[in-house]
Amino acid sequence: MPPTDIRILCVHGVGHQEVDLSWQEGWKQTVTKGLQRWNPVAQPALRFVRYEDLFEGARLDASTIAAAILRLTASGILHGLGDLLPRRRGLAELSERARWTAGMVAQWAADEQLRTRACQRVRGEVAAFDPTVVCAHSLGSLIAYDLFARDQGVLQDRTFVSLGSQIGNPFVRSVFGGRLVPLQAAHWYHLYNTGDDVFTAPIRLPGPEFEQVDTPFDLPGIGDHAALAYLGHENAVNRVWRALAPPRGPSRALARTQRALAATSRPRVRRALLVGINDYPNPDDRLEGCVNDVFEMSAVLQELGVDPTDIRVVLNERATAAGIRHRLAWLLDGAAAGDIRVFYYSGHGAQMPAYGDAGEVDHLNECLVPYDFDWTPERAFLDDQFAELYSQLPYETNFTAVFDCCHSGGMTRNGLPKARGLNPPDDIRHRSLRWDAGREMWVPRSLRLAEEKLLRSNRDRALYLGEGGATKRLGRGVSLWSDLTSFARATRTYDHRGPYMPVILQACQEKELSYEYRHGVTSYGAFTYCLTRIFRELKRGRGRLTFEGLIARVGERLQELRYAQHPVLAGPQVKREAPIPYLLGGGPTRG
Repeated sequence: MPPTDIRILCVHGVGHQEVDLSWQEGWKQTVTKGLQRWNPVAQPALRFVRYEDLFEGARLDASTIAAAILRLTASGILHGLGDLLPRRRGLAELSERARWTAGMVAQWAADEQLRTRACQRVRGEVAAFDPTVVCAHSLGSLIAYDLFARDQGVLQDRTFVSLGSQIGNPFVRSVFGGRLVPLQAAHWYHLYNTGDDVFTAPIRLPGPEFEQVDTPFDLPGIGDHAALAYLGHENAVNRVWRALAPPRGPSRALARTQRALAATSRPRVRRALLVGINDYPNPDDRLEGCVNDVFEMSAVLQELGVDPTDIRVVLNERATAAGIRHRLAWLLDGAAAGDIRVFYYSGHGAQMPAYGDAGEVDHLNECLVPYDFDWTPERAFLDDQFAELYSQLPYETNFTAVFDCCHSGGMTRNGLPKARGLNPPDDIRHRSLRWDAGREMWVPRSLRLAEEKLLRSNRDRALYLGEGGATKRLGRGVSLWSDLTSFARATRTYDHRGPYMPVILQACQEKELSYEYRHGVTSYGAFTYCLTRIFRELKRGRGRLTFEGLIARVGERLQELRYAQHPVLAGPQVKREAPIPYLLGGGPTRG
């Protein structure tokens, strides 16, 4: 293939790009320089897609911009970026750029006809130019991905390069039915800068054809979003432009085949992350059995065939919010069909009042309580943060989360068994109260359960929303949608079943407490102790049991021991009714 036959279709990002077209020459020079590092005679042909006219004709007002910024930066909605976005810069600094950043993204996300017209514009350019590579920045990457995911044939055998992209942003991803799909591309490179504050996000996709290339940079001012900084980054030059530089012949096709074969022949992976916290900083919050629980779970998992080198444990002061998130990323990294991943947590749980779109407290978030918990999102482990790690897993992955804690709050009085839940301090509690002047009393504030209408039965409502108004129950958030009709349409359009859902085993119902159990002089969680004993009984008898059968047996055992807690099972019905994968034995594994 002649060097001049590298055709790159460029789709620009947000902003007034039509005002000054000098940026096009910057793209051409930067891309050419990157390619010529590896082939001095490379002379790519670049063509640029123009789509500003589509957005100028679409509706956008101040309320749309305000709503977009709230949805992109606040924790008040189901798929808002919320607590995942570093709060390094305030909304005031973003307001001047809102029309051409969040505003354009808001238009695109809210207007289905606009999305369709934008897809048609790019489709026409692909047909006319027949590019080897499609290179798309920011909003342009949303338009390009939207087209390629709807019609996989458009991108087939071409390379897609996304940069400064909001594709993985949870708010934006809800447009795609809450899940991203692999593209039928020769390769997809996603250039990601952790310092980019224009609502960008990393992407996690399985398969050898997708690759995220970290391109960190820090420019003066806000944003760190410049296309040229991405395109000319040393990592982009060494990874992307090196791979795309001519000649592109049979050797590249062979490498692609080898990667695919390696992916299909990999052994099944079994990993577990076990977290236990006894020694909370506040002496009144300390527990006794959580560290023992972790060692008990580790022993049982090893008896079930998990190699000890594939089990990570984090205890007490090392179990900070950042530490838990970092280790969970290891747990779920590279998860593939057939893999077994287990996350176990023993410690306190809590419910945090949270703000919605209107800036008012309208729901509760369930969370785990890390060692450094201080009732702020940054030092909690919330459903949004959890969902970001698991929602893109392959559907055939076996991921189980076990929580021996309670989320209703409320430490029991002295003399009663110790419970695993925290009461909020008075300033946090105030968010959920209102003053009743007639009664001269503080009473609970009514929380807006917007998602309640989506659920078919009282059982579903309690399981996913919570009787106490917890609209983001841990591990369940991605199953709820503000508009089921749009969700169903999106899953059909993009040909998937929505976000991945783990199987969740929880020690008690939302309004109950999870208690500790004294085995002689040794403390355990009552739920964990019963769970591990039943696992051992099944192993000795070589029995097979479903998750539904398991949770029923654990519940019966707790009742026999007179504990006023009823364990909860949540997750996809097909997995709740299937045999528990850890008891199926056999098969090669690796860490």
